[in-house]
Amino acid sequence: MRILHTADWHLGKRLDRFERLDEQRQVMQEICDIAEAQKADLVLIAGDLFDTFNPPTQATELFYKTLKRLSADGRRAVVAIAGNHDSADRIAAPDPLARECGILLAGYPDSVIPVFELGSGLRILQSEPGFAELALPGVQAPVRILLAPYANEQRLRTFLGLEAAEQNLRDQLADRWKALADKHCDEAGVNLLVAHLFFTPASGEKLEEPEDEKPVLHVGGAQQLYADAIPPQVQYTALGHLHRYIEIRKGERPVVYSSSPLSYSFSEAEQQKYVVMIDAEPGRPVRTERIPLQSGRPLKRLRATGMDEALHVLRENAQALVELSLTTETYLNADETRQLHDAHEGIVAIIPNVRQQDAAPEEEAGLIDLQRPMEELFADYFRSKNANLDPGEGLMALFREIRSGAAEREGGQ
Repeated sequence: MRILHTADWHLGKRLDRFERLDEQRQVMQEICDIAEAQKADLVLIAGDLFDTFNPPTQATELFYKTLKRLSADGRRAVVAIAGNHDSADRIAAPDPLARECGILLAGYPDSVIPVFELGSGLRILQSEPGFAELALPGVQAPVRILLAPYANEQRLRTFLGLEAAEQNLRDQLADRWKALADKHCDEAGVNLLVAHLFFTPASGEKLEEPEDEKPVLHVGGAQQLYADAIPPQVQYTALGHLHRYIEIRKGERPVVYSSSPLSYSFSEAEQQKYVVMIDAEPGRPVRTERIPLQSGRPLKRLRATGMDEALHVLRENAQALVELSLTTETYLNADETRQLHDAHEGIVAIIPNVRQQDAAPEEEAGLIDLQRPMEELFADYFRSKNANLDPGEGLMALFREIRSGAAEREGGQ
């Protein structure tokens, strides 16, 4: 059985004033070409299909056309789940029509895929909330899939039947997956988990969840999951949520973030993006291969001192979208800014760093690091406007409450 794993398409996403739909069309075609060339039997799309709850019409059209091409008119199964950027209702709504093309859409963790059969041989053998077993055309063994779309804390507690706030979501999710795996997953079929959640290694490198992706499990900060929450019957776990390729667990039962297909922020500058191909058969370790994606404009963070160097590095990176950090003796004037933009049409941001004339090098003003936590940036801003006074815990608590409420409204409607 050949399986293609991709995630975090974020269709409709922009980068500041730059539209990315043309790049997204190119990379969607590339993914379809890979599925065909690699003879994939099944495609898993692990959430964040769109960038917003209400994506533009062009992004919606691209999504449906891509799924139809991937499904090859029902000869290849496609399973897609909702992420935290998606509207679960929007993802689930076309499921009755999508099933006619072999496309299964799960918006909620308790989604139930109805039993059906297509003329191609694709069948749903059995299903229950959060689980489906499929027979694939031309494949002898069935595939069992545990489905874990994104859910905010309230929705997840409802799904798991939890009431007390102190009950541990991590442990309850692990128990739910174990119950499904014990009931349905044996060595007579291929067993998979597809999830849009925040996993981090139990030891070694600790991953940071991006600020704009919180919360996933726990309001005000993710309650991360570990690979030992995954039942031992699961041969491969296809993850979405983090945008770079990461193997949370290697070896016989890989747990993998496939990466987004394009770099979507400058924190992803110059990252190589991938899809993952998996060879799977019942009762044996899977074999995986990450396939690099070539489509899309690279994102680059460039640094220069003075206009001459800035113009030089811009011309050397003509195809990229650029964040330029520029050190100068004085603030840029309108003519200099226009000269930079005339030299490169892909400048997303210019970050000025004005050198103090009488300062030692180590005392020169630094750049604002926009990748720092939002709370630190707010505190620095408050000090800059209030004679270096600290904002105080009361104001910081109010700031955190406002941010958590906004995140919950945005990610949990």
